[in-house]
Amino acid sequence: MGWNEQDLKTTIADIMQDTMFDRYFDVRDTILHNEEGVDLIPSNLDLSAIEVALVNAMSREFTIKNAIKDIKRNYDYILIDCMPSLGILTINALACSDKVIIPVQDHFFAAKGMGHLFQTILKVNRTINPDLAVGGILLTLVNSRTNLSKETLSDLKENYGSAVNIYKTKIPLAVKTAESTSRGKSIFKYDKNSKVANAYNEFAKEVLEFDRQREKNAASKDYSR
Repeated sequence: MGWNEQDLKTTIADIMQDTMFDRYFDVRDTILHNEEGVDLIPSNLDLSAIEVALVNAMSREFTIKNAIKDIKRNYDYILIDCMPSLGILTINALACSDKVIIPVQDHFFAAKGMGHLFQTILKVNRTINPDLAVGGILLTLVNSRTNLSKETLSDLKENYGSAVNIYKTKIPLAVKTAESTSRGKSIFKYDKNSKVANAYNEFAKEVLEFDRQREKNAASKDYSR
């Protein structure tokens, strides 16, 4: 998004640490404002140390929730980008989220490993966040020149299609994505007409439409009562 390590005065690790030690902080001081209209709370390697510190923290599952609670009302959507693990940081993200979008790489073992994630989501839903739901599964890094994506999609539908929404949009594998990251630009600013940019546009529309339809169905049920 255009910021270098030396540009970061505070990160998510800092406000999480302040939260754990009950120190005053203003989360707005951590927010970076991107010229494309996206606000960002950055992260760096300090977050690894926070994960260790969380082991002995009180209410450790709610540290991120408590850190960002004062800004939640200011945004239509807040995206929390998680590392591919099921550690305490991921639990923190699940504890303060309304829904989970699960990116699955175009890879056989990536699809097979989702069982553990679903078990974790269900456990979080039962114990600490009853509002948590699965928004859907997004197939990413899709190589259209192979049959693997078809096999992966077929496997996902067979195992999870009856219970979980599988987004129609697929994010293609493309060099442009890596190039945009190395330039510190979003894919939309780097090459807005690329296949990846178009795919993310379509995915955003699909998520919004899915949310609107779900809200409409919920309103219809409430009205019928």
